[in-house]
Amino acid sequence: MRNPYAHIVEALDAQKPDHKFYNLSKLQDARYTRLPFSIRVLLESAVRNCDEFLVKQADVERILNWKETQSQSVEVPFRPARVILQDFTGVPAVVDFAAMRDAVKTLGGDPENINPVCPADLVIDHSIQVDFNRKSDSLQKNQDLEFERNRERFEFLKWGSKAFKNMRIIPPGSGIVHQVNLEYLARVVFDQDGFYYPDSLVGTDSHTTMIDGLGVLGWGVGGIEAEAVMLGQPISMVLPEVIGYKVLGVPDKLITSTDIVLTITKHLRQVGVVGKFVEFFGPGVAHLSIADRATIANMCPEYGATAAFFPVDHISVAYLEQTGRDPEKLHYIGEYLKAVGMFRNYSDASQDPEFTQVVELDLGTVDPCCSGPKRPQDKVSVCDMKKDFEACLGAKQGFKGFQVAPARHTASVPFQFGGEEYSLSHGSVVIAAITSCTNTSNPSVMLGAGLLAQKAVEAGLSVKPYIKTSLSPGSGVVTYYLKESGVMSYLSQLGFEVVGYGCMTCIGNSGPLPESVVEAITQGDLVAAGILSGNRNFEGRVHPNTRANYLASPPLVIAYAIAGTIRIDFEKEPVGVNAEGKEIFLTDIWPTREEIQAVERKHVIPAMFKEVYEKIETVNERWNALKAPSDKLYTWDPKSTYIKSPPFFNGLSKTLKPPTSITDAYVLLNFGDSVTTDHISPAGNIARNSPAARYLTSRGLNPRDFNSYGSRRGNDAVMARGTFANIRLFNKFLNKQAPRTIHLPSDETLDIFDAAERYQEAGIPLLILTGKEYGSGSSRDWAAKGPFLLGIKAVLAESYERIHRSNLVGMGIIPLEYLPGETAESLGLTGRERYTIAIPEPLTPRMLVDIKLDTGMTFQARMRFDTDVELTYFHHGGILNYMIRKMSDK
Repeated sequence: MRNPYAHIVEALDAQKPDHKFYNLSKLQDARYTRLPFSIRVLLESAVRNCDEFLVKQADVERILNWKETQSQSVEVPFRPARVILQDFTGVPAVVDFAAMRDAVKTLGGDPENINPVCPADLVIDHSIQVDFNRKSDSLQKNQDLEFERNRERFEFLKWGSKAFKNMRIIPPGSGIVHQVNLEYLARVVFDQDGFYYPDSLVGTDSHTTMIDGLGVLGWGVGGIEAEAVMLGQPISMVLPEVIGYKVLGVPDKLITSTDIVLTITKHLRQVGVVGKFVEFFGPGVAHLSIADRATIANMCPEYGATAAFFPVDHISVAYLEQTGRDPEKLHYIGEYLKAVGMFRNYSDASQDPEFTQVVELDLGTVDPCCSGPKRPQDKVSVCDMKKDFEACLGAKQGFKGFQVAPARHTASVPFQFGGEEYSLSHGSVVIAAITSCTNTSNPSVMLGAGLLAQKAVEAGLSVKPYIKTSLSPGSGVVTYYLKESGVMSYLSQLGFEVVGYGCMTCIGNSGPLPESVVEAITQGDLVAAGILSGNRNFEGRVHPNTRANYLASPPLVIAYAIAGTIRIDFEKEPVGVNAEGKEIFLTDIWPTREEIQAVERKHVIPAMFKEVYEKIETVNERWNALKAPSDKLYTWDPKSTYIKSPPFFNGLSKTLKPPTSITDAYVLLNFGDSVTTDHISPAGNIARNSPAARYLTSRGLNPRDFNSYGSRRGNDAVMARGTFANIRLFNKFLNKQAPRTIHLPSDETLDIFDAAERYQEAGIPLLILTGKEYGSGSSRDWAAKGPFLLGIKAVLAESYERIHRSNLVGMGIIPLEYLPGETAESLGLTGRERYTIAIPEPLTPRMLVDIKLDTGMTFQARMRFDTDVELTYFHHGGILNYMIRKMSDK
């Protein structure tokens, strides 16, 4: 069908009549100029893709009427221009695609219908670990181990790049997906098939939002939802409210972008922005570089929003020039965005659109800070760190408490390391990592860290040798400018050698601590600390032996590493004492903004970016040498413990079976608030006494070959056994932290997988009870796939984090929500009851359903299928089943 908006198509340049665009300004509608810039991107996508089938004129009208409809749960489709993936989420996506090809063939369709129809870029960044550090050969050794452990996964991904069109793999050792996206992959404006249109994307990683800082609208989705987008299915989304975040003032010269984002994270958590867009405006934005904006946008999941959008302005275009983008493309990017009213002047208040709500931040009020010890929104001013940690020590177990008896607050444990004696106490730093795309993408904080290291070394300071220090840049460009500016050697002298190009410590790939350190922590039951420039510090994520973990800027990471403890007041106490006995304070070695900017102007230049990215797909010789089959259907190896055909599509037929009520379900797990996807589906090490370890041992593997849960996401047998295997999981049935539960019929305490297996063998459906913010954290599809394989039919929560709710929907698990004011406690639920959930017909979005207990009590909950499309997926048993049936009919 002809697009009904074809009449507004015109050429951007009279010299290039074949290069056209949908000129939204020709809609001649005053509503358009009032729309937030982020909503204009959604509108352009709807106009360009309008076919009266997947996208209708009525959808365009709904978006134009955003001001009236954004609070009414109105559903609209969105077709992102592209998809990005990382290997932890990318491997299971390619496994699903391979299995879907098999299923389509079984149903009589063409397997090659399962193929990405939009560009899909997969960056391998999650596999490398910090096994070696502090030595000049650490990088090479870690990369060698990465290949040794992950060869099978890498060969599988290489097969995927051959078997599927539109799929590009960025090899290991290249950098972190979001930084590579920012510096290289982002188009900002597409020029494809004769049309210009805004770059937009979804990604299988929650920090996909980092690209919003460059003016590219993007956010994280579940791997399941991303697979549907790659197959041409638009995202069905509720038209979001947009919070206008007005930025005023100028930051103090000692403030970093990390301080700003941690301040914003706490602020917006208090405002409440879950499920909403945040759009930044105001004159203060002009004082933020693209790297600063990207840092702020990166932590969008930590403050709970869907997107954190900075519209394109002249600074955005200057950044594209700095990173070596094609000058001709830069010209049409500016011309196109101006033509469609998407080019922003932050100093011109007349361009300010209407917002749902406006909140403000004066950059001049931001102070140096960290966040922790267990959540990124728990901001602590640096001047308060010592007393805040000491208060946490004695406070009741919780987000801000460790419940250590007062008599043990000064406990100290001596230990030997390298022939010398040291001691550890509560708050001792044992991990100090400059890591994560959140900060390593920002030259100002990286060069700031380098200059601080230089001043510290010159002042005679050092870092204790037992502290696990590491530097894992987000791209090769970072190492390039650190070396060129002369600060890399000083970082190395403090132990911050480059250990790899990937996420590493930020995602729990921190590697082992020295045995003597672990023994000291265990012997004293110490609350040891990790300090990292990452974006997440949930319990059990960074390392099993660091119970307190703080997020901080790269310069502060080095400062706390030198101090050796977080129990320090930098304003009153020296960061260290040199060999001459001189006390050195943090102010003595902290570089000024002017110093940093001078080095950045001189050394962060376009030639660096061009040199690194021109060869990014070919520079890794080990990747180039990998052999992979070229068959369109994957040949599964039954002996593999990494790649396995999943059981999701076993027995799938073309005939739909109507959903049935859930009868007499038991509760498998009973949780409180803020259960994260790290709790549900851990990514870190596989404990030797876990169900997953027992499975791998039965397959002939030694513990040294277990690798991590994240690396085994292509094998459902491992991942099902790893579901809820986090050692910090707090289950109310046990009233303590442990990856175990009570099998209610027998009253036995079992590993969670073993309990679920017993229920399944008896044909008993399962339920989870939980509190607020269920599923916060990384966008892990296995946090929904795993519970599905355990036999969980529904989750009853006070609230959900957006991506996880969508993943549950994608797997056919019912997300139920207590009615306002009701909780498990207010209803008197113990979790030991049996639950019957009535599934009526017809189903409607967000409808109320009755839940009856075996005690005779009945109450209602809201079924969180928010759109008609989500209900369609549920009727099919999940989004992938829906796509298989659709593709087998082509």
